Amino acid sequence: MTVSTDPYLALFQRLDIGSAGGLAVAVKDCIDIAGQVTSSGSPALVDRVPASRNARVVDDLLASGGRVIGKARMHELAFGMTGINAAFGTPVNPRWPDRIPGGSSSGSAVAVAGGLCDAAIGTDTGGSVRQPAICCGIYGIKPTFGRISRDGCHPADSSLDCVGVLARSAATLTKAMAVIDPTFAPETLDRAPRIARVKADDLDPRVGEPLVYGLMEGLPESGYVQLPGMAEAFEAAMTIIGAETHAACHDLLDDPRLGADVRARIGAAGAITLDQLVRAEAVRARFTDEVDAALADIDILITPALPTLPPTLTEARNPKTVLPLTRFLRPFNLTGHPAIVLPVLGDVPLGLQIIGRKGSDARLCAIAEWMAETCPLFRKEEF
Repeated sequence: MTVSTDPYLALFQRLDIGSAGGLAVAVKDCIDIAGQVTSSGSPALVDRVPASRNARVVDDLLASGGRVIGKARMHELAFGMTGINAAFGTPVNPRWPDRIPGGSSSGSAVAVAGGLCDAAIGTDTGGSVRQPAICCGIYGIKPTFGRISRDGCHPADSSLDCVGVLARSAATLTKAMAVIDPTFAPETLDRAPRIARVKADDLDPRVGEPLVYGLMEGLPESGYVQLPGMAEAFEAAMTIIGAETHAACHDLLDDPRLGADVRARIGAAGAITLDQLVRAEAVRARFTDEVDAALADIDILITPALPTLPPTLTEARNPKTVLPLTRFLRPFNLTGHPAIVLPVLGDVPLGLQIIGRKGSDARLCAIAEWMAETCPLFRKEEF
């Protein structure tokens, strides 16, 4: 593994809060920590009043014996997928330093992959935990929508965003979920899970071939299902996140400190109409029913995590190389189903996504642990 010469670039601010010896966790900078400014990766917010109290998820972490080691850098306002942040610095991807760290939970992923902490808390509105997890070769979970409190997270209102965690192993991912979620009770599988692969077309051969052959070897009995509404769900989720981000952040458009890339996207989102939102919500309802039906007789659905390799930092200057990265991730923000990404062994960033029934987060974590232990396809080591 190639390690960044300064992995602390992952952290916006170093802290030491909580129990010595507890699970060491980095917290994304859009989540309140008492006494600290929540800047959400934006210079336009650095002079805001420090948070008067912790976000609920931070209180739960500390009450469970966890320790906060710092606030993690992020893509500005959590509205981007590269993790590139010109104002505060871009965390360096520890395994593949020429490639993007992913976003928006870039610092959370790099802090874990670089060995600064046991786990990290991120937020995932359209793949923002899962995509950087795979970019950096680690595990990440987007829980069932609403399972983890968003009290003290920014933006405050979202119908897509989930607080999630990242870790270097499936087992630590389970431990981290138990630390941040008082309702989470780890499960043990009493049988092999029932698995179905979602038909995926137009995969980059550098992704598709190793995944297909790896699954044939490691999970030969898994069948196929189709989710024909997936592409439409991706577009609907893009519409909703655009409208909700514009509603939350449009007042920053006149601030000269706002990054140009984020300013352009927020400004463009102001053109989204009520009719477009109504159609997007209809897609949400249809696709949720489609996923629920697909999961009726099986335990998990499997998709590729990413349809192509994460771009290099140079390639990421072209937005066309970035937008498709959440093609398989974003639709499950729309439906609210829990999803975990598992990194695949190899010389390039690859991974699989598993999706479970709503509320089955503990079972999904147990399945991720089972897959990591039984299938040679996946990274297992704590590095």
